[in-house]
Amino acid sequence: MKVNKLVVAPAIVLCLLLAACNGGGKQAQGAVGSHTVIDMAATDTVGPHGEKPTRVTDLALSPADAAKVKAGNYRAALLWHEMSAWSSAVQRGALDQFKNLGIRVVATADAKFDPATQANQIQNALATNPDVILGQAVDPTTGAAAYRPAVVKGVKLVFADQAPIGFTYPQQYQAIVTGDLFQLGRRAAEALGEAMGGEGNVGILFYDAQFHVTNLRDSAFKKTLQQKYPNIKIVAQQGFSDPNKAEDIANAMIAQHPDLGGIYTSWAQPAQGVLAALNNAGNTRTKLVTLDLDDTMATNMASGGVTVALACDRAYDFGRAMAVSAALAILGKKAPEFGIVEAVTVTKSTLTEGYSAWDQQLPKAVKEALG
Repeated sequence: MKVNKLVVAPAIVLCLLLAACNGGGKQAQGAVGSHTVIDMAATDTVGPHGEKPTRVTDLALSPADAAKVKAGNYRAALLWHEMSAWSSAVQRGALDQFKNLGIRVVATADAKFDPATQANQIQNALATNPDVILGQAVDPTTGAAAYRPAVVKGVKLVFADQAPIGFTYPQQYQAIVTGDLFQLGRRAAEALGEAMGGEGNVGILFYDAQFHVTNLRDSAFKKTLQQKYPNIKIVAQQGFSDPNKAEDIANAMIAQHPDLGGIYTSWAQPAQGVLAALNNAGNTRTKLVTLDLDDTMATNMASGGVTVALACDRAYDFGRAMAVSAALAILGKKAPEFGIVEAVTVTKSTLTEGYSAWDQQLPKAVKEALG
């Protein structure tokens, strides 16, 4: 989302479709250099149009405003790009906050990364007459047409990560909530750099699409690694647009660079493919970092595997902030144009705290792996 956690033609917010091992990205396999979606000028988290961030971890309504919302019998729809561990945690935060505010959820949907499916789900949700929609556009480009009927109907819109392209604040959407994108990439780089002892060779698998969330996180990772760890060399970079192809790309990268000390990839789903490639090669030396909390990656980390850290946002607080933003919008009050929640670094020793940030207990498999 956050590829984690979203996308671009066909795309997500934290992720999507179509690359191949040879030539799927715009760079050749293992090529090193700049890329149009890795902006090395980035220095902090900003919005896709330069919006300045507002921290929303503690965003709250006044008692008077909360009472007005509770008395209003308002209705909400939750329309996600896909239902992952991340979006499930976001939804829990939103549902709990809506319950506290007396806002009734009349529709939920999982678009499964398909723009056409999402367009139909928006139409179905509008038939339930919601006052507000919380959602994430599968494709920020085609999402504008899909969400326009909601705008015409006067439904308030609160988006995760970014609004559909062409939508303006606060006329067509009333809030955006996202993670601290630069800090997520920075934390991943610091975790990998420390785990490698500040030296060695690294490979990067980045999301090869113009999608602000992953672009900024990937840029922050690369910039931090190069600035803080001069003895670490990036020897391989490969783009992907289909996370399901990450294993193929990683197989080739590992074969071409058997001395890799570390690998980074943009979020947990493609990282599972990288982990599979390392396991297939019998490689227990190359250290792996990625973004978002994921049970497969966490179990590998808990068991002493190659995964050394997961950088993630506080997904439960993310959902709560979206719901509070929705309530403010319903009342006609200004909600954050570009709100960000805090980032955390999850390691083997902090897994319990990491899952707590997603309002979860340690999964059984992770607990058993910790022994």
